[in-house]
Amino acid sequence: MVTGQASSAEMQALAQEFVQFAVDSGVLRFGEFKTKAGRMSPYFFNAGLFDDGAKLSRLAQFYAKALLASGIEFDMIFGPAYKGIPLGAAVAIELARLGKNVPFAYNRKEAKDHGEGGSLVGAPLKGRVLIVDDVMSAGTAARESIALIQAAGATPHAIAIALDRQEMATEKQADGSVQDVPHSAVQYVRNTLGMQVCTIAQLSDLLAYLSAQSGNELGEHLPRVQAYRDRYGV
Repeated sequence: MVTGQASSAEMQALAQEFVQFAVDSGVLRFGEFKTKAGRMSPYFFNAGLFDDGAKLSRLAQFYAKALLASGIEFDMIFGPAYKGIPLGAAVAIELARLGKNVPFAYNRKEAKDHGEGGSLVGAPLKGRVLIVDDVMSAGTAARESIALIQAAGATPHAIAIALDRQEMATEKQADGSVQDVPHSAVQYVRNTLGMQVCTIAQLSDLLAYLSAQSGNELGEHLPRVQAYRDRYGV
C-alpha cells in the first residue's frame, strides 16, 4: 500500500497504472469531444463508465492509495451529486477496509420536503471535509459543494479527483460571455480557496502514457493531445 511517504516515482507509477486502467475500461477515450467550456478536446474522461462492481472497486483503490500517499488529513467524505455519490461511497468503503473508517455524506440536487427533508443525506457535515469527485473543469461544482459544507458549519478542507486536466478554467462575464482565465480549476481551489487537492493522475501523466505508446494506435493521439495542452494548458 502506498503510504504518506510515497516517492515521486511511486506516484508516477500509480498514475500510469491508473491511465492504463481508464483506457482499458473505456472511460478515457480519444476523438473529438466538446467540453463544458465549449472547447473541442481530443480526449474525454467519463467516470460514469466505471459501471460495474469490479471497476468501481478498483477505482476506489486508486483514490485511496493516492489519498493515503498525499498525507491529507480529513474527518469525513462528501460526495457531490451525482457522480460524486458513488465515488465518495466507494472510497469510504475502501478506506474503511484499509483501516481508516470515516463518515460519509452526499447531497441531492432537489431538496426533499418529506421524511428527513433537506438536500443532505448521510452523516452530519462536521470537521474537515474531503470532497470526492471525478474531474474539475470550471470549478463550478466544487464551489457549490464548498457552499453546502460551509452552510452546515463544517470546513471544506480538501478535494480528491481522478484526473486533473491541467487546463485554463473559464469564468462567466457580466455580459454573459465566457472567458478563459490564466489558472486551472485545481489551481484556483489550491491558491484562492486554500484547500488541498489530491489527484490520481494529470494531463501530463496522460501525455507520458501516450509517448510510451509510440508505434501503436494509441500513440497516434499524442500530437493532438499535446496541441490541446499547448493551447489551453496551465
